Amino acid sequence: MPTADQPLQKLGFLTIGVFDGADPRPGMEALLTQIQLGEELGFDSAWLRHRHLQFGVSSPVAVMAAASQRTSRIELGTAVTPLGWENPLRLAEDLATVDLLSGGRINPGISVGPPMRWDDVKGVLYPDTADVEDFGYERVTRFLRMVGGEAVATAGTQGIEVFSDRVQPHSPGLRSRVWYGAGSLRSATWAAEQGLNLLTSSVVTGAAGTDFAAVQGEQITAYLDRNPGGRVSQGLVVVPTDSATPAQREKYEAYAAARLPRTREPQGPGKLLFAPDLVGTSDQIAEQLHAHAGFRQVTEVAFALPFSFEHEDYVQILTDMATRLGPALGWTPGAGTATP
Repeated sequence: MPTADQPLQKLGFLTIGVFDGADPRPGMEALLTQIQLGEELGFDSAWLRHRHLQFGVSSPVAVMAAASQRTSRIELGTAVTPLGWENPLRLAEDLATVDLLSGGRINPGISVGPPMRWDDVKGVLYPDTADVEDFGYERVTRFLRMVGGEAVATAGTQGIEVFSDRVQPHSPGLRSRVWYGAGSLRSATWAAEQGLNLLTSSVVTGAAGTDFAAVQGEQITAYLDRNPGGRVSQGLVVVPTDSATPAQREKYEAYAAARLPRTREPQGPGKLLFAPDLVGTSDQIAEQLHAHAGFRQVTEVAFALPFSFEHEDYVQILTDMATRLGPALGWTPGAGTATP
């Protein structure tokens, strides 16, 4: 439990980077500005969530490349990249390239499973191979072998062309910074067995009860039992209101209230259980987190920003996170260092 004796070590934030479909550039520029602000405020990491065929970041690797050239210290990650949308070899090439350009600051977060709205997109995503694509753990292990520098082809020379037996470029240390987005006890256990870091979020799957914190806490315990040296990050939706205007507070509270019904019982055939959004002063949120069975087992977080707010709202939330909430959790701005 992060206390005065064991403070929160790393503070990060997660965003989908919303934009106007008719004029997307301002939203993308605002996202880069928010990442720059995060570094200035001392955040240890900024994470991007994929939004394919939506009005949010569809290419986090490209955004991380741009952000890496506007920042110098903050870690940049994906939370998460659904591998069902990706060719593992091409993704390994892109991530290694950006990792080298950033000076070793990239944290790839990945997940498995068929792409969202699979029946609608399979014809354009995999027109010839949809029925035989593997969206399970094997896709992850292929990606890990490629990121780790294992041989994937035969090295040699053909004419004047020289070929490597492994993905190029290779970025040493990137494999140790791969995270797995787990929502179930099974996936958390599997991630530990593969030596992956663990990303938890505001949703768990296969929930048997209605106590989100208890379910998430059980998953983290199972992971740490099998991989004591692994990193675990928590990603709840957290909205501090210390410096918010009355209008902002009203908007934030209405946002959380509208999403509250889905937290009362598991949803759908996958039994998805969502965590309530935490809205309030930093002291109020810190008190709730210190009582949370999941948070009490982690020393780093990537708090998720709400999806539909304005740039000015995100500036206020990020500023309060860094200057009010983080210190209330024992965090020191800029104290966390990138893991090579």
